[in-house]
Amino acid sequence: MSNEERFPHVAVLEPGEPCSDVEVLTPRDVPLGGPRAMSVRRTLPQRKRSLVGSWCFLDHYGPDDVSVTGGMRVPRHPHTGLATVSWLFSGEIDHLDSAGHAARVKPGELNLMIAGRGITHQEISPDETTTLHGVQLWYALPESQRFSDNHFEHYVPDAVIPAPGVSARVFLGELAGSASPVDTRTPDLLGAELTLQAGASVTLDVRRDFEFAALAETGDAVVNGTEVAHGSLGYVAVGSDTVRLASGDADARILLLGGVPFGEQIVMWWNFVGRSHDEIVEFRERYQAELGFEPGDTADPLFGDFPTGQPAPLPAPVLPNARLRPRE
Repeated sequence: MSNEERFPHVAVLEPGEPCSDVEVLTPRDVPLGGPRAMSVRRTLPQRKRSLVGSWCFLDHYGPDDVSVTGGMRVPRHPHTGLATVSWLFSGEIDHLDSAGHAARVKPGELNLMIAGRGITHQEISPDETTTLHGVQLWYALPESQRFSDNHFEHYVPDAVIPAPGVSARVFLGELAGSASPVDTRTPDLLGAELTLQAGASVTLDVRRDFEFAALAETGDAVVNGTEVAHGSLGYVAVGSDTVRLASGDADARILLLGGVPFGEQIVMWWNFVGRSHDEIVEFRERYQAELGFEPGDTADPLFGDFPTGQPAPLPAPVLPNARLRPRE
């Protein structure tokens, strides 16, 4: 089936012509909690756009002075039906999960945790971290993989030079002649960091059936001719086989995410991704029972054991009175 048949609502562009219809999504500030709440800038999800490909969550934080913010202190909490991507620009974070994986997240190094049917983990910045700066990303797992075993993978991508004054690190998928070997269990996915010197630009060959989101991570950026302010996300729909990125009068760092439109409805609440309100209710009940917050059936554990001597886990919030609605 051709792209035109798969996406009949998308204007057909000439080869090499970038889509000029860029939607700019502005972030909202969200405190992560604690006595000195660490604030993050969240661009996904939001009311007008829930997913880009299978990417369903994007938190952008820093650079933060840890002596002021307290750093990242996210105790044990659950995930289902998704994968988390931790990507840092400065500082470090210690990851620990119920599948037995312990790793230190460092700048320029991918740490991918596939939750599958269920996992718990914690993320805590070590004492030696003085400045914390990075992104936390999630992508939804397709129906065929969302109840699969959990998994953790570490990968350090090399930098490539796709144009003068431009450097790229491809941590998931393929771009600019660089391919990540990481198995995402989600076909057709892209994640890359690009750094552009002041006044630099690059035209990237991309898949026409992908949609993209470019985060102006450091400084302002220009995405297919549209200015995207620092911290905002420039969305590009399917239909173009190139994406053009540029910096302004200062250096810029851009996080480029992409993928084939997900094509499945999801229900996302707190740290769970499911397919229905009732499924989310079940995930919450099982987590609360397994960790001893509320009575319930613990005969078939979902979230696994955890090493002793760690900070107390987070209880799940109370569900809203209204039924959770699916998004796509």
